Amino acid sequence: MALSNQQLIRVLTTLVEETGLQPAQVNNTVELLREGATVPFIARYRKERTGELDEVEIRTLEERLAYFSELEERKETVLKSIEEQGKLTPELKARIEKTRQKTELEDLYLPFKPKRRTKATIAKERGLEPLAEIIAAQILSTGTPEEAAAPFVDAEKEVPDAAAALAGAGHILAERLAEDADARAVVRSLTWDQALFASRVAPDKVGAVTKFEMYYDYQEPLKAIPSHRMLAMRRGEKEEVLRLSLAPPEEEILLRLKGRLLRGASIFRPLLEAVAVDAYRRLISPSIEVELRLESKKIADEGAIAVFASNLKNLLLLPPAGSKRVLGVDPGLRTGSKLAAVDGTGRFLEHVTIYPHTGAGRIDGAKKELLRLVQSHGIEMIAIGNGTAGREMDLFVKETLREAGVNVPAVMVNEAGASVYSASDIAREEFPELDLTVRGAISIARRLQDPLAELVKIDPKSIGVGQYQHDVSQNALMKALDAVVESCVNFVGVDLNTASYKLLSYVSGIGESLARTIVRHRDETGPFADRKGLLKVPRFGAKAFEQAAGFCRIRQGANPLDNTAVHPENYGVVEAMAADLGVSLAGLAAEPKLAAGIDLKRYVSETVGLPTLRDIVEELKKPGRDPRESFQTVSFRDDIQAIADLREGMILPGTVTNVAAFGAFVDVGVHQDGLVHVSHLSDRFIKDPNDAVKVGQIVQVKVLAVDLPRKRISLSIKEALPGGGAPRTGGGGRPEPKPKPAQPEANSWEKSGFRVKRR
Repeated sequence: MALSNQQLIRVLTTLVEETGLQPAQVNNTVELLREGATVPFIARYRKERTGELDEVEIRTLEERLAYFSELEERKETVLKSIEEQGKLTPELKARIEKTRQKTELEDLYLPFKPKRRTKATIAKERGLEPLAEIIAAQILSTGTPEEAAAPFVDAEKEVPDAAAALAGAGHILAERLAEDADARAVVRSLTWDQALFASRVAPDKVGAVTKFEMYYDYQEPLKAIPSHRMLAMRRGEKEEVLRLSLAPPEEEILLRLKGRLLRGASIFRPLLEAVAVDAYRRLISPSIEVELRLESKKIADEGAIAVFASNLKNLLLLPPAGSKRVLGVDPGLRTGSKLAAVDGTGRFLEHVTIYPHTGAGRIDGAKKELLRLVQSHGIEMIAIGNGTAGREMDLFVKETLREAGVNVPAVMVNEAGASVYSASDIAREEFPELDLTVRGAISIARRLQDPLAELVKIDPKSIGVGQYQHDVSQNALMKALDAVVESCVNFVGVDLNTASYKLLSYVSGIGESLARTIVRHRDETGPFADRKGLLKVPRFGAKAFEQAAGFCRIRQGANPLDNTAVHPENYGVVEAMAADLGVSLAGLAAEPKLAAGIDLKRYVSETVGLPTLRDIVEELKKPGRDPRESFQTVSFRDDIQAIADLREGMILPGTVTNVAAFGAFVDVGVHQDGLVHVSHLSDRFIKDPNDAVKVGQIVQVKVLAVDLPRKRISLSIKEALPGGGAPRTGGGGRPEPKPKPAQPEANSWEKSGFRVKRR
């Protein structure tokens, strides 16, 4: 349903007040979003209109615009429903129109919402509402409640005595209090601010060894629970190991509710106090507890999704090895290792299976096949999956190359999700004749060439950089991860003549259907000569071209600007710059130093401002350059292949594979990632692990503890720093802590920053 002008004005006003942005920034950005422009396009090519808002700010506006638009639509439905009941007062209408929270709107609607038959409705049917009004008025100060209720006794209406009449009237008043929006707001606020969230072990699990032992007898303020602990406890409840409960500040809540009911001395005071207790315990508390548990789950979801999104972004933007001929290796033991060679564009060349780990008799043959592939295809790099037998294959390859005097670097590649790709529709479309394991080896090779182009083919949830990903809202997770992929793809740009339809589908304004059409057109008519060639693709109109063209690249095209992030709508500006410098467009692109002397103010117009001109000059300084960082590799120690080879105190190289709220996981080449607790990520205070490390980062770590039975490794980046992570001295440090009473000696896990429950 489209918003009316009045509703849109309300939404825009709210967005301005909530975000603190300038009205023009909000109005223009919302207008662009409502016109169908994508977030990457707006952030990159409409900076003048948005006041240079970045993607994060624009996505926030997009999300809040959707929230308030839904709120306005719901308001319209609520107002219509109450009006049809003949109960809409000017005051209620004004309050509904003013509210900015969905919860407050539903609270206001609650008394008028169609409901099932309750104790209060039954009491009303029995004619007890007038008695409820007498009690609520609190005028009577003499006599007894029973005397006041006597006229309402009626056996035919199932009100046999005064006690039954008073009970029925109490139910009416309890429901009225429970449906009071202000009363519910008080209870909600007090519960959120002061309630304790408690976890206890299920009776039939007492003494059982589980991964939830930390939470067998645990409580924490509801509003302070970190995302990972909330999700862990909820998972424990789902697996019937834990029992969760909420302990609100009931005494203070009842005091506040009674204060809303009682107006002074009356014969009904004890009854009204009992009504407040009944309203809270029977009606308000269960409802608010469910609501706040859902709200805390939503907040925990958002935290976990944010960590997942950050990890995914860093993984997708890992530096590419580039257009090198690569041999991909999907290691295996009994079933052999699959080798697949690809050329500089990722085109599959040949595959073989070797068996270097199934007996000495097959080692020589495996070496010959490896060297034949390397030499016959001019292989420049070897990518080895880090799964089963990965380290063994890494050593085998390096030894074989060394013996043959062949200097080709071998790199361990994270193969998470490769098997998912192998069985996917896109893999079957690309390689219908090949075995799943061979497809996996090709994917590993391509990941080394360009992680982004290959990983977009895989469901992000299968890549292994999330925590509790199956416990969070799947819709919210998918939306967030899709936004990350879209952002990364458009940040880097895509080669229009080599990109898969999956990669193209994330380009601004394209989508999967149009991406397939582009690839089909490319296959039928040959490579695109320039960006304008997109307009010849069926169903690819001017609007799609506007949104997508700037993010598509043409390598070695006739127009050098087609290989930059300069949008075609601004080619005329660049041509004017070249003419003023007395060089051709190709000359300007070939000599980046020329761009430094351009006076940008000369080219400012009504449609092109300084932000866009600055971006154009930056592109001219580095035409066609990949914005990702330079490629680096990590070399694991050859003598460390399994967790049993680790010793406390070792300093090892590793790669960050995952970042969580409590620390980071690091691959040190032993088939089992070690955990660096947040307290060991840096020699300075770190609250958010993402401030210290990111997925794909190469680090040095010190082994703090190894638990062989549980296959757990505790590592420290701080202790691996020069000086062993000793606290910094000098001015500005924290004051010396006061001496504490003697404690039992901490074991290695406690020294690593983990909580250890002593028995």
